[in-house]
Amino acid sequence: MRLTKLSLIAAMLIGSTAFAIENTKVSGNAKLYYGTQDSDATNAPDMFSKDSGYTNFSAHLGLTTDLTKGISAGVGAQVVTTLGVEHNLVSKVWSNAHTVAGSTGASFAGGAQVDSAMWMDEVWLAGSAFDTTLKIGRQTLDTPLAFTETWGVDRNTFEAVVLINQSIKDTTLVATSIGKSNGSADDRASLREGGAGNLNDISATAAGYVAADGVFSTFGSQGTYAFGVVNNSIKPLTLQAWYYDMVQLAEAYWLQADLNMDGILAGVQYVNTQADTGANLGSLGVIGATKDTSAWSAMLGYDMKDVVKVKAAYSDVDEDGLLGVANTATGSVATLGGQSKLYTEMRWNYGYVSAVGAESFSLTAEATVAGDIALLAGYYNADIKTAAADKEMSEIALTASKKFGPLDTSLALIFADFENSLAPANDVKTTDVQVYLTYNF
Repeated sequence: MRLTKLSLIAAMLIGSTAFAIENTKVSGNAKLYYGTQDSDATNAPDMFSKDSGYTNFSAHLGLTTDLTKGISAGVGAQVVTTLGVEHNLVSKVWSNAHTVAGSTGASFAGGAQVDSAMWMDEVWLAGSAFDTTLKIGRQTLDTPLAFTETWGVDRNTFEAVVLINQSIKDTTLVATSIGKSNGSADDRASLREGGAGNLNDISATAAGYVAADGVFSTFGSQGTYAFGVVNNSIKPLTLQAWYYDMVQLAEAYWLQADLNMDGILAGVQYVNTQADTGANLGSLGVIGATKDTSAWSAMLGYDMKDVVKVKAAYSDVDEDGLLGVANTATGSVATLGGQSKLYTEMRWNYGYVSAVGAESFSLTAEATVAGDIALLAGYYNADIKTAAADKEMSEIALTASKKFGPLDTSLALIFADFENSLAPANDVKTTDVQVYLTYNF
C-alpha cells in the first residue's frame, strides 16, 4: 500500500527494476503550524483575533533508492497551503512560497486569496567509492554560512555539487559548488530584485525564508564555491574551518572549535565577510570599496545528563563592514536578516545577533520532565550600534515539546521587546503564542 503513494515521484526513480523497488524508502511529514501575536503598537489587533493570527499547512514527501552498488538517488516534493483560512481565521501565513491572486470576497492583503505552492525541493544523484562521496543536484546543505533552514513549515534547498572525502582519519574534507538557491535572498519575485513583489514585501509572513513558488535562482551574483575541513582527532574537541567565494559578491571564512567533555560544553567562533567592490547587493545597491565585517562568539555550558543542559553565550559583530554573518541564502539579502549559526542566535527573532554592530548574549536551559516532555527557557539580547543605527532587541522564549508516536507537538511562548533610539515611534513589545504539529511518516 505504501508504494501507491509514490505516484510521479516513484516513477521518476523506480523505473522497472526490482532491485530499485526493494531498496526504495519513502518518508515525509505533514505540518500544521499556528501562531498569534499581541502587540502594544498603536491600533494593533487583539491576540487570537483574525488579524493577529498566522498559520500554514504543509506536506513533504521524499523518496530515496539505491540504483546500483555505491550509487543512490533521491527526490522530494514540498507543498504549502493555507486551506483557505486566510479568508476568515488569519491574516498572515508562515511561508513566503505562497503567491496571491484576486478573489471575490477575500480579505487577505486587500482582497486577495493565497495560492498554494508546490515544488521539487530535492532531485539528486550520489555515488560513493574510496572514502569519497559525490552528490549532484537539488539538495539540502548544512554549512555555517550557506544552509537549509527548517524552523518554518517548509525548507530552502540548493542546486549544488558536493564532494566529501574522509580518507584522512577523523577528518572530513568538503568542496562545494552552489549554483542556485530557492532561499529568500535570491527571490527574483521580490521588489528588491525588481520583481512584482512577494508576501515578505508586505510583511505577511512569519517565516518567509523560501522564494515565491519555491523558484530556484542564481545563488548570490554568479554562484558560490565553498571549501571546508572538519577534524575530530582530539576526541572531545571538534575543529572546523570554512572558506566561501561568492563570485562577484563577497568572500568569507568561518572558524570554529567545540569541546564536549564530561558534560562541559565550550565553543568559540570567528567569522569574516568582505563584500567585493562593485558587488550588487540588491536594496543596498552596487557598492564601492568597503571594510570587512568580523565577528566572534564564545559559549560555555554544562550538560547534566537526564537532568538539565545550561548554556551562556556572547557574540560581537564589528560595526565597520557592510555585510552581516547570517545565512547567505535567506533573509532580505545575502548575510543580512536570515538565521545564523552564532551561539547567541535567538529562538524566533532572527537577523539581530548577526547584524553589523551587534553585541549579543544569551542564556538558555533545557530539560526533560515527566519522562518525555522537553522544555526550553531562553533569554536573548542584541544591542546594535553603528553610525546609522542604535537599536536593541530582547527575547524571552519558553517552549514545551512532546512526542505522541509519529506526532511531534510543541507549544512556544515568545516575548520580544524592540527599542530604536533613533526612531522611538518604532519601539514595540510583542507576545507570540505558537502551536506546532508535525506528523512524520
